Amino acid sequence: MADALRQWLTNYDWTKSLLDFGSWAKSLLDVGLVLALTYMVLVIISERRTLWVVRGFIVLMLATVVSNSLELKLLSFVLEKLVVGSAVAMAVIFQSEFRRFLEQLGRGEIRQLFQQSGLAVPKPDSVIDEIVVAVKELSQKRIGALLILETSSPIDERDFSVPGVKLNAEVSKELLQTIFQPTTLLHDGAVLIRGSRIVAAGVILPLSERTASRQLGTRHRAAMGITERVENCLCVVVSEETGSISLAEKGILNRPLTSSKLKELLEARFSPSVERDVSPALRSWGRQIESKGLALVSRLLRRPSSASRERK
Repeated sequence: MADALRQWLTNYDWTKSLLDFGSWAKSLLDVGLVLALTYMVLVIISERRTLWVVRGFIVLMLATVVSNSLELKLLSFVLEKLVVGSAVAMAVIFQSEFRRFLEQLGRGEIRQLFQQSGLAVPKPDSVIDEIVVAVKELSQKRIGALLILETSSPIDERDFSVPGVKLNAEVSKELLQTIFQPTTLLHDGAVLIRGSRIVAAGVILPLSERTASRQLGTRHRAAMGITERVENCLCVVVSEETGSISLAEKGILNRPLTSSKLKELLEARFSPSVERDVSPALRSWGRQIESKGLALVSRLLRRPSSASRERK
């Protein structure tokens, strides 16, 4: 029995086995890196409308692979050109997302790439209170106002007619009321709020082309227009004529609202339990992979050190 085992070990082609194992490990690494890259793209590009574009690009790539495997030369040629053209178009359309990705990659922030850096942090109650109190007082004084609240990734300035004046100030009811005073230069535009900061004021928004009631003024049409074009935002409107409060989302106006109802809607919209565009299953799956990968690396790093200590 021992002689037979020794003979088998002697005649066994170890070189071929090592090559097969290396090829299998290389394929596994290739698949893992593609999955990691896909996950990073889905996390960075969090807007639902954008995700559909990414999915369409992935479908084109899969169709190209299938056509190449079936040796459909003409179809493969057409699909390859479409993939290249789509890649260039996506680089232009999503330049802000790609710029953030390359900046993090250049700074070595690999771990941050797997986190939801593109998603807006839910607004704390204090910020919502400041907004609601300012809107309530503006409504009582019948001073027109228009506020844009980002709900996820930052809005591209190209979606605005005029990007306005940069402020980068903390949200406060005093500052909001001051901006919308009729004697100020910025009162006609909108205020852009990102998280707990007032990013810009005097922002001019595109108007909605939908037919609306005659009771709705330019601010209401602007709120409908930007929320039709951009999904990741809400607009709070205070009517200058009636003082009524409205909330626009996805081109639909919810009006008239009381200040307490507005606070309730904002708290519900910015609650941490609200489902984001990147699904919770995808995020939990990514966190599990990240934690298991870090644990595996730490174990591999510990074993040599512990072995060396035992030798000493």
